[in-house]
Amino acid sequence: VQLQASGGGLVQAGGFLRLSCAVSGSTFSTYFTGWYRQAPGKQRELVAALNSGGITNYADSVKGRFTISRDNGFMVSLLMNSLKPEDTAVYYCNTKSIWDRRIDYWGQGTLVTVSS
Repeated sequence: VQLQASGGGLVQAGGFLRLSCAVSGSTFSTYFTGWYRQAPGKQRELVAALNSGGITNYADSVKGRFTISRDNGFMVSLLMNSLKPEDTAVYYCNTKSIWDRRIDYWGQGTLVTVSS
């Protein structure tokens, strides 16, 4: 199973980006699929998640600005609006194995840089 993240780039504060994550070898787990980010010198943090029943969860820092969506069984997106310099990080998509929830799959990461 492989995850391929894309869509990162350089954007000015207040702008928007749409990240996409494509899966091959499986479909995205309906149990848990999420986007994480890791800024320089900081720990990786969960930004947005899709859980069972289509329930979404967001970090407080991105609520109202970011939207996670499951476009189909093979593509998940993260729409990021009103970007701030503190959103600068490498963003990773993640999903659980549909055969064993203890197994995590990670994308390679896509860099988002927000200039002030």
